[in-house]
Amino acid sequence: MKHQLYREQQLHCDIQTAWDFFSSPMNLSKITPDDMGFTVLSDFRNEPIYEGMIIDYTVSPILGIPLKWRTRITQVDSLKSFTDLQEKGPYKYWNHFHEFIPNADGVLMKDTVDYELPWGILGAIAHQTFVRNKLESIFDFRYRVLEQKFKI
Repeated sequence: MKHQLYREQQLHCDIQTAWDFFSSPMNLSKITPDDMGFTVLSDFRNEPIYEGMIIDYTVSPILGIPLKWRTRITQVDSLKSFTDLQEKGPYKYWNHFHEFIPNADGVLMKDTVDYELPWGILGAIAHQTFVRNKLESIFDFRYRVLEQKFKI
């Protein structure tokens, strides 16, 4: 069963600053809780995001057990949006659309994550029991970190 997580956040910065931060894979660990054990394995040297970019990570969402995760950037519209799609990882399907909309207060950032767990009914139970709450808490953490980073 597919699920969706949607979030919006007002960032108090210009579009270039927002784009530079979010389009760098090296900043992902800065907005992910430490208990996730999130580590970017790919070696990027401030390389601009591009369609087809592959990003490898490890993440430890449950009991500290490390899992490999690989995403591919499938769409980039510079200074507007980009999409990452899981190629390998803990989900059956994971598609994360990032959108950036300049406004009078800075930039409205929108995240839409469409995802599906493996394992059929067991995946549905896992989603109800802890996965949905874990994802919500990760994005709550991001919200707090970004509020501090991009405050007025």
